[in-house]
Amino acid sequence: MATPTERTTARHPAPMAPDEGDRLVVLSPLRRWITQGFGRVEDVVYVGLGFLLAANAIALLVSGGLNFWEGLRAGTLSRDMVAHLDRTLLILMIVEILYTVQVSFREHVLRAEPFLIVGLIAATRRILILTAEFAEMLTMGHTAFRNAMLEMGVLTVMILALVVSLFLLRKTHAGMSTARE
Repeated sequence: MATPTERTTARHPAPMAPDEGDRLVVLSPLRRWITQGFGRVEDVVYVGLGFLLAANAIALLVSGGLNFWEGLRAGTLSRDMVAHLDRTLLILMIVEILYTVQVSFREHVLRAEPFLIVGLIAATRRILILTAEFAEMLTMGHTAFRNAMLEMGVLTVMILALVVSLFLLRKTHAGMSTARE
């Protein structure tokens, strides 16, 4: 026959939390309360960041749409194409950051892949803008052109490093999924 303590433990097990090694450890009531409090604060911050990012993305989208329409009506669309491209890629970056916030809010885990993708978009955005301003750089002089080419080289190396990092992370996650099954 089970003792009263054994019956209570069987019905109401002590709260458990994973540690760094994916082992479960028993949390004291104070630690559980503090952990839950930090979790709630984290949720509030993520929701606030999500709203701010969404508002910024929508404002940029509306503003970009209006500028595009005005450029189309005035016939200056081709002249302002670099600015439109820059704004569009900025909106895409904000949406990717918003996705990162959403994943962090939903899973309470900080994943590296969304940040790598944001970095990839940012570097690509800068390369596209540099390329679009290439003719302008030629008129600015040799130093400006050399600096732009140096920046483009560094960005290219950075993009390669980000792509390799994404590949390795996805390969690692695929290996972990296979090992679990």
